[in-house]
Amino acid sequence: MRFFAQAKDAAGCRTATFDGETVADVLRAASERFGSRLAQVIEISAIWCNGEFAEPGQRVGDADEVAVLPPVSGG
Repeated sequence: MRFFAQAKDAAGCRTATFDGETVADVLRAASERFGSRLAQVIEISAIWCNGEFAEPGQRVGDADEVAVLPPVSGG
């Protein structure tokens, strides 16, 4: 799993490994490990798997990369 921006700050790292059969399983495991601050960031973030938008029920394997991309602001 890769964390970007606020997700990286909330997790305290850029990457971590989790077991799970689906994207939702992986996100739940990350929230359990890193706490409510990360869970809040995940709720407002885009979730990608292997560079493409991911649905919560999407199945994942050992080699898949789930990424948490929080919204970005700027001008």
